[in-house]
Amino acid sequence: MRLTLYTDYALRTLIYLGLRQDRRVSIREIALAHRVSENHLVKVVHQLGRGGFIETTRGKGGGLRLARPPEEIRIGDVVRFTEEDMALAACFQPAAEGGGCALINVCRLQSLLGEALGAFLAVLDQRSLADLISAPNRDAMAGRLGLATLGVVAGGEAAAR
Repeated sequence: MRLTLYTDYALRTLIYLGLRQDRRVSIREIALAHRVSENHLVKVVHQLGRGGFIETTRGKGGGLRLARPPEEIRIGDVVRFTEEDMALAACFQPAAEGGGCALINVCRLQSLLGEALGAFLAVLDQRSLADLISAPNRDAMAGRLGLATLGVVAGGEAAAR
């Protein structure tokens, strides 16, 4: 299984916002830090807002921030929300949608893949955004995103460096 670029961008956006809980940030700032298309991020941010993962505010002093504490944002929930199609093989799709395997209902592959997908999502459900942005990787991630000079320290507090 491979997650879409859309889900990848959603997770990167949440990681960035988790590291910058001290203030609101812009889509442009996230795009520059991750070296991704600002246009693509606009769509991702809109959906994350609709899903209640982030808050968006327009105008002067506006920007993005997490809508909930990082401990409450489950990675499995984000993946389910952003992935349009979790079908691992054509046999998961009805015949009308291009599926219709000749072995449907007699092959065990669909149940095996379904079990594997369930296990994959169960692991992601055990982890939160807080797990992704916690020490010891927190400072290293902040540095790679160009945040080290902005005073990002453990716990999301800002300090002069």
